Amino acid sequence: MQDWLEPLIKIAIVIGALQGAVSYLILIERKVAAYIQDRLGPNRVGPYGLLQPIADGLKFVLKEEVIPAGVDRAVFLIAPVSILATATVAFATVPFGYFVPWPGAKPIALTVAPNMDIGLLFVFAVGSLGVYGVVLGGWSSNNKYSMLGGLRSSAQLVSYEIPLGLSVIGVLLLSGSLRMETIIEQQARTGWWWIALQPLGFMVFLVSAFAESARLPFDLPECEQELIGGYHTEYTAMKFGMFALSEYQHMILAAFLAVILYFGGWHFWGLAPWTEGSEVGLIGALVRIAVLSLKVLAMIFFFMWTRWSWPRFRYDQLMDLAWKAMIPLGLINLVVSGICEEFLPKDDYATRCILSWLTVAGCVVFAAMSVTSKPVTRAIAKS
Repeated sequence: MQDWLEPLIKIAIVIGALQGAVSYLILIERKVAAYIQDRLGPNRVGPYGLLQPIADGLKFVLKEEVIPAGVDRAVFLIAPVSILATATVAFATVPFGYFVPWPGAKPIALTVAPNMDIGLLFVFAVGSLGVYGVVLGGWSSNNKYSMLGGLRSSAQLVSYEIPLGLSVIGVLLLSGSLRMETIIEQQARTGWWWIALQPLGFMVFLVSAFAESARLPFDLPECEQELIGGYHTEYTAMKFGMFALSEYQHMILAAFLAVILYFGGWHFWGLAPWTEGSEVGLIGALVRIAVLSLKVLAMIFFFMWTRWSWPRFRYDQLMDLAWKAMIPLGLINLVVSGICEEFLPKDDYATRCILSWLTVAGCVVFAAMSVTSKPVTRAIAKS
């Protein structure tokens, strides 16, 4: 019975937990925004505003469902469902912890689809399908602003998928696997988090993750000043809520991937044997869940902090950043990682760390020289 019942229970828990997490992350983001802008934030509905997410959810449910005349009705209704479905299915191979012992049965893996050898590739493949929901929603709305938002989104997401894929190749070379549990175990075994050996890769990954989740300063597909609301201009009530849920789930997924790939997952120094090795115990399982959750929450807070601290890019700047900066940096990181893998001993992590940070320093110096040389070049051209 455990073989078929366990996955169903885990799917139900993950879906329910994601919906609840999104609801209260929206509240947390509004509080973070209020703190940054010296305001109080939601504080009327329930103590400290803790019931505000419930009120927001009821508002989505009770609002009138409007379908404008002239839309492609079938595609218009399928688009928000498809983008939310892909954002949810992408969590199938994400480990939320290690194992939990179960009396009289095998330990329960805290992953919906555990031990999938192509786990990371599965996440990227499914996550990339979300662009279809945005494009179809914009096209089917029969609205020029929605159409422009869908076109912007397709160009943006396709462009940033390239550096996103390049950024993780260094991690795969270090770990020797696409399985996310193995990536965490390798960091625990060596005592090195891959952020120390892949700083350039992490920077490319982080910028690309912001763009893929369409978070500020990369929310050009729904830019209010230019496109009213972009691809979801014509959507109301729960259909609009599905787009909002999918955006937050993409952010949560990006936070999980950043922590798993670069910050050791559930590993933390000084907490061995609970966060190292393959021992299975209730205390160890709880410690690993707690460590992973705290790291993910810290990364989500960074996403929120960035949103309320940086202005939005222009669209040409956004595309230039992808093709002229992120892709070249991803290729540089790939070349340096390949050289280290070919010519350095497998366990010589100190040298890899030094070479990686020297590469970052070289890129910073080159960027600074390029920026300072532009005014001189323009002055010469004008004279």
